[in-house]
Amino acid sequence: MSHPGPLGDDEPDQNPFAGLPFLGDVARMLHQQGPVSWDAARQIAVQVAGTGEPNVDPAERIRLEELARVAELQVTNLTGLPASTGGRPVTVLAVTRAEWARRTLDAYRPLFERMAGGLAAAQDAPAEEAGDPTAQLLGGLMKMVGPVMLGLQAGAMVGHLAQKSLGQYDLPLPRPPGDEITVVHANLEEFAKGWSIDGDDLRLWVCVHELTHHAVLGRPHVRDRIQDLVGRYVESFEVDPAALERRLGEVDPTDPTALQQALGDPEAMLGAMVSPAQRALRPELDAVLAAVVGYVDHVVDQVGGSLIGSFRMLTEALHRRRVEASPSDRFVQHLLGLELGRAQYERGEAFVEGIVERAGPDALGRLWVDEAHLPTPNEVDAPGLWLARIELG
Repeated sequence: MSHPGPLGDDEPDQNPFAGLPFLGDVARMLHQQGPVSWDAARQIAVQVAGTGEPNVDPAERIRLEELARVAELQVTNLTGLPASTGGRPVTVLAVTRAEWARRTLDAYRPLFERMAGGLAAAQDAPAEEAGDPTAQLLGGLMKMVGPVMLGLQAGAMVGHLAQKSLGQYDLPLPRPPGDEITVVHANLEEFAKGWSIDGDDLRLWVCVHELTHHAVLGRPHVRDRIQDLVGRYVESFEVDPAALERRLGEVDPTDPTALQQALGDPEAMLGAMVSPAQRALRPELDAVLAAVVGYVDHVVDQVGGSLIGSFRMLTEALHRRRVEASPSDRFVQHLLGLELGRAQYERGEAFVEGIVERAGPDALGRLWVDEAHLPTPNEVDAPGLWLARIELG
């Protein structure tokens, strides 16, 4: 799968910056060092996530922890994978949207810094090769404002995720090693109310989902493979100097609305274009993600089906939620090289079902033994090939 042309070309209305007040201290941020202005990112992440939300009631935290203990025991027994990396129970912590945004921004920081480095290198190359004074001037300008622009974009994207995410693995990206998982209390409450779902059923479902992701993505070789693929993807955007020059010429620096619109369009503001290198990475990244999401869904079905009374209705609602993602959700996924539409989940489901049909459910554990057992793109579409390669079929 590949993106058609410029990033987001097929979804012109997506803009996670729409309606945001302009930050008044950009000038101060311009003097900061580093590839990304993290002060700008943190400010806007919290602002988009929402301020003024009360702390989670301690009784709610305790109830979630109790359900997490049940879920962790069941997930560990079924998968054989330790959810914990340190030998102690994993803590599933209910947090506010703002706290979730701060933690997620820290977790994704290496990816955004790799993106910044790749964009800077791509912007430098055309100007140096052509000796074009205009291109060199634009390159110098973007070196000055680029960290702030990318910081604002990173913060707004994470803040947007905080408004809707139930847990930290709504996007199946590894987090730094540790035994704490965060879920967004307000989002859980709103979803349960909106779908007339029992709150404890939803919390237990989310605990199983998050703990299974944590166990799989916590495997060092799985974490390293996904981090490497996504990192290489985000640092491989190409830069179109003509688009950058054209867009900068259109922006009125005295008009906050115009600047907000520009910030929401990385192709225009940063000149970022999907590159051949990124298209070459996509099949391998898609294959690994398909295996992860297919496996997680299988475990959730097995564990949740026996524990949760409203499991069928709950699963239908949650699956509908993820495949009906908004344009802003797709914007974030495309920026990070993730393909998480209906086709990807169905591909993962078919791969896992194919393994179970041919070799039984125990064979699924072999997926996470070592890096050599991660499936190739061809194997995801033909599970028998994967089984034959690892000598199970």
